[in-house]
Parts: sequence; structure tokens; C-alpha cells
Amino acid sequence: MADRTDSAASTRLDDQGLSDSSTQELSQVVDDLLTQLSSKFSSISSELLTKMDDMSRRLDNLEARIQGGNERSSGEQGK
Repeated sequence: MADRTDSAASTRLDDQGLSDSSTQELSQVVDDLLTQLSSKFSSISSELLTKMDDMSRRLDNLEARIQGGNERSSGEQGK
């Protein structure tokens, strides 16, 4: 009877050890995944801000050209 009890206790400890190991592996995988997602999010955010800045400059240039064209048209009509 004592052998069965010792064997059952040993099996539970082995299962718990595997469980702890699996939990640690899962935690590591989740941490790695979160790190990758954070890195990708930062990269995409930076790329998006760069594109928005470029678009803003292009719109400013377009607006300036339109204003310049309107001023020339007004000047020619006044002559």
C-alpha cells in the first residue's frame, strides 16, 4: 500500500513538473509574440507618420501652386 502512495505522489510531482515547464514555455512564447507585435506596431506607426508628413508636404506644395496660379490669373485679368 505504501508503494502505491509513493508511486501516486511521484506521478503527481512529475505531472506538476511538466505542467510548470509547459507553463514557462507558454509564457515565453506569449512574451515573444507580444514583443514581435509591439515591434511591428512601432514600425507601422512610424511608417504611417512618415507617409502622413509626406502627404502634408505635398498638399502644402499643391496649395501654394494653386494660390500662385490664382494670383497670376488675377494679375493678368487686371491688365
